[in-house]
Amino acid sequence: MIVRIMGEGQVKLADSHFAELNKLDDELLEEMEGGDEPGFRRTLHALLDKVRELGTPLPDDALEPSELILPSPDATLAEVRDMLTDDGLIPG
Repeated sequence: MIVRIMGEGQVKLADSHFAELNKLDDELLEEMEGGDEPGFRRTLHALLDKVRELGTPLPDDALEPSELILPSPDATLAEVRDMLTDDGLIPG
């Protein structure tokens, strides 16, 4: 799956990594629902760091359609809330 982190670029991520990422996504959702800004910030950074760690960066000139778009590291709680689906940021 091709994943875009807003403001950074794209990475190719194997589907096998999504169970691990969904745990962080669930944690992020709980923190957002509870209004835990410090926890939200910490977990958002952990989620994005894990995507960078597990993914393979695509070249800057690659024009692949992104199947998943994640917020930038400096996104606000409100901005991320606007990006949520019923599954959180990451489907599944």
